[in-house]
Amino acid sequence: MKYSYQEVIQYIQEEDVKFIRLAFCDVFGKQKNISIMPDELPRAFEFGIAIDASAITGFGDENHSDLFLHPDPDTLMPLPWRPEHGSVVRMYCTITYPNGEIFACDTRSILKKAIRDAEEKGYRFFFGAEQEFYLFYLDELGEPTNIPYDYASYMDIAPEDKGENIRREICLTLEQMGIYPESSHHEEGPGQNEIDFRYSDPLTAADNAMTFQTVVKTIARRNGLFADFTPKPLKDHPGNGFHINVSVNASDKEDHMDQIIAGILEKVSDMTVFFNPTENSYQRFGTNKAPLYISWSDENRSQLVRIPAAVEKYRRMELRSPDPTTNAYLAFALIIYACMEGMQKELTPPPATNINFYHADSDTLKKYPKLPETFKAACTAAKNSCFIKELIPASILNLYCNK
Repeated sequence: MKYSYQEVIQYIQEEDVKFIRLAFCDVFGKQKNISIMPDELPRAFEFGIAIDASAITGFGDENHSDLFLHPDPDTLMPLPWRPEHGSVVRMYCTITYPNGEIFACDTRSILKKAIRDAEEKGYRFFFGAEQEFYLFYLDELGEPTNIPYDYASYMDIAPEDKGENIRREICLTLEQMGIYPESSHHEEGPGQNEIDFRYSDPLTAADNAMTFQTVVKTIARRNGLFADFTPKPLKDHPGNGFHINVSVNASDKEDHMDQIIAGILEKVSDMTVFFNPTENSYQRFGTNKAPLYISWSDENRSQLVRIPAAVEKYRRMELRSPDPTTNAYLAFALIIYACMEGMQKELTPPPATNINFYHADSDTLKKYPKLPETFKAACTAAKNSCFIKELIPASILNLYCNK
């Protein structure tokens, strides 16, 4: 639901809200927040709330540590798992320097700029997210184990699928927050689950992706479990993907799907370190439907890019390489710019590849370029990319590649 400044103030008063979480994320997409009391909200809207950013990686040092959080009233959401009386709400924030200038490492603002740039050229993008996660037991001290919550397989049902009720609770909680899941099911791995979302504008989709992980981890912990979003939690089982579905409405009313695909394929190696920002990310590539080769096809899940079976407004492109450790704001911004480059330059994709890469022979595989196969290779591709240097602040690129 969208709110104005005045409506937020009214909501806080009428709903007995006692704590307001001002949320943001670091450059790697890890969510942070500070809580304020209702009396401080007018000041937050007018001037922002100061934070000491020196302890947040990439946000500054002790000499330049003051940043300000400015809540976005459109993002007001109740946190249903908090007390009904004396409740808690959350708003995402824009981060600025003390002089009011947008903070260079505010990745949410980087996405906002990408959306504005696209709209100026006559393009409106829509994103849908599919995130996978594992549910593991906790030990007697409440620490995560690597023991799966169940040993069900793809789309199994209860009683084999023990995650059914957990997913139900997650979906109902998200609905209370105004986020509407499209579907949910057990995935291929033991204890692995997936929840998919309806498409929406890029900023809402990125905010919801951030919120989703918080909700899943919270509900899992309430049920004595640990939700693991790492790319490859179990060595011999499927990894966790963050499949990103993209479509565009262009002012010229043309279908630019081929050009979008071409733009993504051309820039994907340069972008990979931001889609897959950990060493663990590269253990997932090339196994269990996770792509390794730079290719595309209709429906084929062994490809990097596929066009799922759909008609009319539901037709979209699915990018399958990102994993849930990505910063959704950065990932979506880069995808927008890559798609725009494809459209602006009228790029043509290579022929569709209708083979199963997991069963193809070595001679066939040699014909196709690969994604970077290591974190180091992905960093090298990004550092050598004019596309990345133009769009991503040097400080963020250095943080990603010098961890």
